[in-house]
Amino acid sequence: MAHPSASPARHPVTLAQLQRIKQWQVAHKASRPLEYQAWDAILTLWVMGWVAWLPALVLDAPWALPLCLLGMAAPRLYLGWRRRAHHAGRLRCDWLDAGG
Repeated sequence: MAHPSASPARHPVTLAQLQRIKQWQVAHKASRPLEYQAWDAILTLWVMGWVAWLPALVLDAPWALPLCLLGMAAPRLYLGWRRRAHHAGRLRCDWLDAGG
């Protein structure tokens, strides 16, 4: 059986998972401010990606579409990177269980 972090593309991140991770981040903000800020940046990129794709199409800015797709995928990519680093012992990530 494949490791759960082997293919993050197969496991979309749900809104419930995003909420659980955010709640963990808020609860541990004082002790882990960098993780809190990093997760806020990821969520900001995610929202920007979803909000900007339609204006990029309407305003004929095809160069912006790959950036929008990258923003939309930011939480999944970040979670996959953190899972791999955590399982390899390079980075401790206590909030992974909060994401489901």
